Amino acid sequence: MSYHDQDRSKKRKVSRDGDYVDTSRPSAFFQPVQGRDWTLSVAIPGSVVSTCRRDDQRIAVINQIARALAVFSIDEVVIFDDSPMDQRMSNVDPKSYMGDTDPCGYVEHLLNYVEVPPFMRKTLIPFHKNLHGAGLLESLDLPHHPHPSEWLPYREGLSTSEGARGGKGTVVDVGAKEKVTIEDDIPPNHRVTLHIDENDPSRGEAVHPAEPRTKGGYYWGYTIRRCKSLASIFEECTYEGGYDVSIGTSERGVLIPNAFPEKKKPEPLKFNHLLIVFGGPRGIEYAAENDPALQEMGIIRGKTKELFDHWINILPGQGSRTIRTGEALFIGLTGLRRLWEAR
Repeated sequence: MSYHDQDRSKKRKVSRDGDYVDTSRPSAFFQPVQGRDWTLSVAIPGSVVSTCRRDDQRIAVINQIARALAVFSIDEVVIFDDSPMDQRMSNVDPKSYMGDTDPCGYVEHLLNYVEVPPFMRKTLIPFHKNLHGAGLLESLDLPHHPHPSEWLPYREGLSTSEGARGGKGTVVDVGAKEKVTIEDDIPPNHRVTLHIDENDPSRGEAVHPAEPRTKGGYYWGYTIRRCKSLASIFEECTYEGGYDVSIGTSERGVLIPNAFPEKKKPEPLKFNHLLIVFGGPRGIEYAAENDPALQEMGIIRGKTKELFDHWINILPGQGSRTIRTGEALFIGLTGLRRLWEAR
């Protein structure tokens, strides 16, 4: 047996059926599940980067947050301002803001950058000072980020100025060798979601950006919404009927097993749109204190929990004085995942 064959044999593993499985290559190809209309939303404050003094530290925070959003298939991330009103900068020039002058804008900018398919970033996202460290952002490897060895019935594409055959329609770049033609007339350099003709991969149709999730059963990345305060997370919700279940996280909350008792036959939480809110270094209560609308309602400090259907402590008895928001996302979403994974 040659050295090459010996090396390959070490990487082989026997399955339950007795067949050899090559474990030397990744096998995480995306398989569709049942389409879903329900959504998962996460809200985080701009102050998640307030303790960082350098851009590389801020990048690390964004990396952790973006990875959590992707791994747990979060559909919407809401970025809200929890800073004191007298410390907020007005009329910030979008061409010059940075992580230390407009934290919410910084978080939104980089989360948007890493969600956009790599091949269209240069066109859709102009160069900005915030992107100096973009090379440190880790790949999310989402289903809508094209992979040369994988075919999916849906694609994200970028409309081009190329003329379609017959003079009607739009040629769309989908990050593959072959471009796709659709019947719709779309101006150049617009992002569009496509359903690909399985009999002719060069043809497709433009569909609603949610269709890959609702009909195809694929996780299709997250949308980003920016809010000026904690209260506006609820007031400006874009889903019809708003969030029907909301969860706030705090070290003063109840334990997850007490809020959601485990049963022998666990039933998934019933909701259409679930919202989970995480606080910054000083917690959600700090955001409530800096929200004029909530102050008028008397919802501050210990009464902040009244904003939510559930007020939970994701990690009691923590060994560190603080849990950073990026860490809290992984811990909290892991603990809460059972509420929707059975749906």
